[in-house]
Amino acid sequence: MSLPLRGLSAIVTGAGRGLGRAEALELARLGAAVVVNDYGQPGRDGSGDASTAPAERVAEEIRAAGGRAVAHTGDVSDFEVARSLVALATCTYGRLDILVNNAGILRDRMIFSMSEDEWDSVIRVHLKGHFNTTHFAAAHWRERAKASGGPVHGRVVNTSSEAFLAGSAGQPNYAAAKGGIVGLTTSTALALRKYGVTANAICPRARTRMTEDVFAGFAEPAPGELDPLAPEHVAPLVGYLASPAASRITGQLLVVHGGMVAVVERPRVAAQFDSAEEAFSYRELDRLLGPYYAHRAPDETFAATEVLSLKRGA
Repeated sequence: MSLPLRGLSAIVTGAGRGLGRAEALELARLGAAVVVNDYGQPGRDGSGDASTAPAERVAEEIRAAGGRAVAHTGDVSDFEVARSLVALATCTYGRLDILVNNAGILRDRMIFSMSEDEWDSVIRVHLKGHFNTTHFAAAHWRERAKASGGPVHGRVVNTSSEAFLAGSAGQPNYAAAKGGIVGLTTSTALALRKYGVTANAICPRARTRMTEDVFAGFAEPAPGELDPLAPEHVAPLVGYLASPAASRITGQLLVVHGGMVAVVERPRVAAQFDSAEEAFSYRELDRLLGPYYAHRAPDETFAATEVLSLKRGA
């Protein structure tokens, strides 16, 4: 079997369970040496005591299959923990080539009920966590590129969500964090492309501890059948984006689930209105915009995204 990631090293955050675990196993299967990061808290809301067990179990699973892996237990929303994570990869494997950001928590609440801590904690773990690891990985790749005088193999795969694309009424913190991650990804892609580094984001749909409520009504697969919502449907795309074959793919957002990958376009202008005078007046705006929206549902602008994300079903 060809191993497109042979000789490369990777970090996967939040890799003790669910999507992160599937991604870490896939990268190892393709030949990468992996640092398995997970804070190990039992609650999907980030509650409970940290534990080394989830990360250690996945690292041992990789080693048992003949791969190379070390475990790292730490909260990537802590700047210094993220520094130590990247340092572990570079010290253990000589360099870092791939960063998969997956760590996250949920603290769902409607906007009118959400507390400041519920907002801050989700933004911190998702968005700041993605920034922290990317910051240190980017600095590493920039230094390597300057030392070698040419491009290096550097790959960032970030985890966004359809909650950002189509909205999620009970998750304003999560949707905002996932939207921020897309902005972080495109900015990173532009900043690092001269060094040979790519950065992309995925919107995965999978049955995990984080989404047990979302997919509670979806039928479980029959014995022996692969769940259409299994994380194993997502992991191959991550492996591909991490590979040399994906060197021309950067700054992209891809929806992935159940045997489907969709490339999401950047927002396009749907209509344009120009003022008759030097500046708009209230009356002119009402005359132009009123009729335009009169026959549109409030969420019609998201309709195309809804169709795209639901096309394969579950």
